[in-house]
Amino acid sequence: MYVAKHPVRMVTAASLFDGHDAAINIMRRVLQSQGVEVIHLGHNRSVAEVVRVAVQEDVQGVAISSYQGGHMEYFTYLVELLAEHDAGHIKVYGGGGGVIVAEEIEELHRRGVARIFSPEDGQRLGLAGMINAMVRECDIDLSRIPSESQIGRAHGGTPVT
Repeated sequence: MYVAKHPVRMVTAASLFDGHDAAINIMRRVLQSQGVEVIHLGHNRSVAEVVRVAVQEDVQGVAISSYQGGHMEYFTYLVELLAEHDAGHIKVYGGGGGVIVAEEIEELHRRGVARIFSPEDGQRLGLAGMINAMVRECDIDLSRIPSESQIGRAHGGTPVT
């Protein structure tokens, strides 16, 4: 089990029009058991809701489950909206079982998603390995990253509404 050197905070949710929240609830509980502070939004959450909370709560990462088929648009927009709000440092993770195929996973990684976990990742890494990867990658000292309000003043950042 990876032990974070810094306090790690993450937002978890199931994507818009997705009522399948069992997987993200399990991920949330395992993240919490590893000391991660989790802000769980539940199911059927829009990109705007996730970004607003991620920025307000000053998190290092977001983890989204998406089983409804709109994952390409959802994850792409999530990365874009985080960047628009000067929060491009927030890492985006996701999964959707076999709904998200290998070619789409590769494309989402090219578009800036930190990691989409596949069923093969689950078999190879196990749940603990996937959680360890997220915690390790989110173990960032946020005091070394300018706050959203500082960036907004310096670069005319857009408030999240």
